Amino acid sequence: MRFKNVVLESLATALPPVVLTSAALEERLRPLYERLKLPFGRLELMTGIKERRFWEPGTRPSQASAQAVRAALAKTTVPVAALEMLVHGAVSRDMLEPATAAFVHRESGLPAQMQVLDLSNACLGFLNACTLLGGMIESGQIRAGIVACGENGGPLVEETIRRLCTSPLDRQQIKPYFANLTIGSGAVAAVLCHRDLAPAGSPRLVGGVARAASEHSALCMGDRAEGEALAMQTDSEQLLVAGVETARLTWGDLGRELGYTEKDFDRFVCHQVGVMHRRRLYETLGLDAAKDFSTFENFGNTGSVALPFTLAQARESGFITTGQRVGLLGIGSGINCVMLVLEC
Repeated sequence: MRFKNVVLESLATALPPVVLTSAALEERLRPLYERLKLPFGRLELMTGIKERRFWEPGTRPSQASAQAVRAALAKTTVPVAALEMLVHGAVSRDMLEPATAAFVHRESGLPAQMQVLDLSNACLGFLNACTLLGGMIESGQIRAGIVACGENGGPLVEETIRRLCTSPLDRQQIKPYFANLTIGSGAVAAVLCHRDLAPAGSPRLVGGVARAASEHSALCMGDRAEGEALAMQTDSEQLLVAGVETARLTWGDLGRELGYTEKDFDRFVCHQVGVMHRRRLYETLGLDAAKDFSTFENFGNTGSVALPFTLAQARESGFITTGQRVGLLGIGSGINCVMLVLEC
């Protein structure tokens, strides 16, 4: 993937109001911890996640996404009427039909003359949507569009707590549910457009590479049986191993296809899972972890929102500044990996 004319003109987030600390979450799991004699504090110790956020009960993913879209529209210089496509890239969705993007469109005051669709690919949805829009802008099919993701992890965490506290599971049987306790919520939206529509100095999407390792697609699976709450089980240890190996191969692809090495990047932003994933990823790829910016400590794993939200936070904090080259290291269950290059 190579782009000459695609810029990330506006990037905005929306934060859920409800904060749940890892300590408070473990307190709700007290029946399980006491029955299995588990040490309190292990969740934060193993993941580095101090807290995560959730939307108020009853909040739909589209409502979360619409908040971020309105924030992105408030920041953009691109006329709203010039936006020709809306892509909703979250894992979370309001329902099977219609597309969640339809509700986001309705809530956001976007023009009627545009394509409106969902694109779902686990935690990679935002990056995949950016490459889709980028390709259409580069080819001249559209001039501008907007990507939105609204993740609502609250129902999954609530169902996980219920199962762990009411089912006679042993230490080995609870492992597939552990990753669920790292999940948080959030929303993000971005306006992408042709560089002719953007102010000088807008971050430019240079290009990237993608790789699939679908032989590992059973390592993390979530589904909803009819009439039941969403459930997800993850082989966290094997997912870490397979995910980092896929990232290693993808990083090699990036070097061969676009010619970049570690020293060519000023900053990196990776998918936000936890402290172990972050350390293993940068050690394996041979990248300087000091160039990384993380948010999992206070927001957990927010799915498709995690990487772009972290990018937005890094820019707002001044960690990423104008003139820097940033590597976006995305990975999602499946396993799929996308790495993009952004010149700010």
